[in-house]
Amino acid sequence: MKIGVISDTHGCIETWRIVYERYFYDVDFIIHAGDVLYHGPRNDILAEYNPKALAEELNNCPVPVTIASGNCDAEVDSMVLSMPVQAPYAYVVVEGKRIIVNHGHMLTEDMVWKTASRMKAAVIITGHTHRATLTKQEGIIWLNPGSPSMSKREDKRGTIALIVDNRIEIYDWQTGEVLAREEIST
Repeated sequence: MKIGVISDTHGCIETWRIVYERYFYDVDFIIHAGDVLYHGPRNDILAEYNPKALAEELNNCPVPVTIASGNCDAEVDSMVLSMPVQAPYAYVVVEGKRIIVNHGHMLTEDMVWKTASRMKAAVIITGHTHRATLTKQEGIIWLNPGSPSMSKREDKRGTIALIVDNRIEIYDWQTGEVLAREEIST
């Protein structure tokens, strides 16, 4: 099983296209942790901002996409996307492993771990911070793939993640460098 994980695309069409062509073209499905189309009032509008084109790309994506609603996602996004924008959680079971997705803007760190434990998740995925993180606690992995287009990392690297079988890796999507790796408990 190969899963593409992305968050906080904020309507950036060119970045989406490159990430899809390099990393997601052969995945079984894609998980998006929210803030799909809209740039948000606190973010600068980037030159590649084109939410209509990104919506069309997602609607025509040959790979299924599961989306958890972010704080910048609105009801109108569900009207232009052919897949549901699920709120506040998306829930996926892959090969018997539960994956919980929430944008994370309303969760404290303690709440993330408690929610994952209560829902018996192997992996919980959040976004929102635009900073990629990968941590493991008591057998549960917390993944934030960061943002490919609006990174808040000190080095400004745009990031995405891949889940391949029992391994999660965060990538600098421009260089292909693996920035973090963790094994899912079996």
